[in-house]
Amino acid sequence: MAYWLVKSEPSVWSWDQQVAKGKKGEAWTGVRNHTAKLNMMKMKKGDRAFFYHSNEGKEIVGIVEIVREHYPDPTDETGKFVCVDIAADKPLKTPVTLVAAKAETKLAEMELLKLSRLSVQSVKPEEWKLVCKMGGL
Repeated sequence: MAYWLVKSEPSVWSWDQQVAKGKKGEAWTGVRNHTAKLNMMKMKKGDRAFFYHSNEGKEIVGIVEIVREHYPDPTDETGKFVCVDIAADKPLKTPVTLVAAKAETKLAEMELLKLSRLSVQSVKPEEWKLVCKMGGL
């Protein structure tokens, strides 16, 4: 299993909206960055991702599961980009803020801190465990 982080502004797509979609999940569309696209193409069914509220809140609020591997993004008129389907797995008991992540020296190399504008990122297993612990899981 691989680990990832996906970002969404809560005013556009929130954790609560993701949860409301149930176990079937929802297509993660609209990604228009080449590196993020390549990350989505590496995602496998059963992988897990942190769900991060960007710009508004700046915090990891939950964990989602990849329930369908990449396919052409139906919102992309150019045909260059892909999407995956994700379903809410569980919320973090305590959201992990960007400030808290930056304060944790063991997360200094985390892509969230180094590539702050990338909307789909990989997460190393040791980072995953630490953020889960920080989030009360």
